[in-house]
Amino acid sequence: MAAIQGMRGTGEFNVDFRPKNYRELYTLLEPNGNAPLNAMLAMGSSSSTNDPEYKNFRDALPERRVTIDSGLTTGAGDSSDGTFSVSGDDRKFIVPGVILVAAATGEVMRVTLSSTNSGDDTLQDVTVVRNVGLPAGGTALSIAHNDSLFIAGYAAAEGATTPTPISFDATVATNYTQIFRTAFSVTNTLNATYLRTGNKEDEQRTKALKMHMSDIERAMIFGKKTETDGGTSTPLRTTGGLIEAISTVKDAETDFGTAFKITEAEFDLLLIEEIFKYGSNQKIAFVGPRVANHLQQIGKNRFQPTQVQGTYGVNVTRYQTFAGDLLVHLHPQFRQLPHMRDSMLVVDFPDLEYRYLDGRDTSLLENRQNNDEDLVKHEYLTECGLELKQDLTHAYITNWQSI
Repeated sequence: MAAIQGMRGTGEFNVDFRPKNYRELYTLLEPNGNAPLNAMLAMGSSSSTNDPEYKNFRDALPERRVTIDSGLTTGAGDSSDGTFSVSGDDRKFIVPGVILVAAATGEVMRVTLSSTNSGDDTLQDVTVVRNVGLPAGGTALSIAHNDSLFIAGYAAAEGATTPTPISFDATVATNYTQIFRTAFSVTNTLNATYLRTGNKEDEQRTKALKMHMSDIERAMIFGKKTETDGGTSTPLRTTGGLIEAISTVKDAETDFGTAFKITEAEFDLLLIEEIFKYGSNQKIAFVGPRVANHLQQIGKNRFQPTQVQGTYGVNVTRYQTFAGDLLVHLHPQFRQLPHMRDSMLVVDFPDLEYRYLDGRDTSLLENRQNNDEDLVKHEYLTECGLELKQDLTHAYITNWQSI
């Protein structure tokens, strides 16, 4: 059994495994069924919540990079001054004494004055000593509108006072648990009838569990976070899924050189610059059938993909790349949903957790029929949601029609 980072559980899918609830029973019966994401989550990280709304904090070191809002088209020599505006979330990290470097030209600048723009609080006005280190009379440097600047340290004079303190806070992400209910019933007459296909109640019990897990799987991928009638005694909540929460989204129709096409070289660059930029060096990729074929063709040209059997109950294909290992699984529901056949959903499991309301994980509730009904009715009920601890460690690629 191959290891996957962060996916550690006390059980294994073998004859000695004892499922604690029907969610784990499903993953035991059909590990490669319609809910592979839930199968992996069942063996990975899950925890209860005592409130249907749960929160987590996300924090990351800032890139400390800004964009020129008004271009600097002149630059004489060492110690010439320049005043301009910058935009971007990291603009407030620019304080007097900070060293800025122009990404396009390599010019080094030292900030002498920095304040919020009086007419637009999304801008920071900055005055700098330009061309630090450039000999007097050297070649002038020009920086255009929308060029990028990044902070490269702080320079203090001897005996200077402390710099302006700058800090940053974590952001708060929220999601809700959603109540999933799947009912099934058979009449008492049907229960008493001999059928060559076996007991109808047992058959419906199995099919209902499959449908129930399929519903949860789809919600955890496609769901939108909502709360309706939150101030009443009967609010309705839906859980947010992966596609809604992931911020690294690449559309092959618009984000690459040719519409609907990602070449092998472009995919390699995407792995290095985006998919494996944050998080683990081993990730799960749920793919549609057309993307599976693309990866198979790429694999034939360069290396032999490795079949990994029974990785936490789900069979995957390992693609070893320079950036990291991509463990690929053809998601069965991506075959059923035509718009997902050209898609890849990359998941970093250490930053993903299954959350369920205390005492409300998947269970079978029997005999839900009314007293005067000549039938039996049962239902599967789960109140659960998905928690992304970080969003930048995951990725979503769509409209990948050709290589």
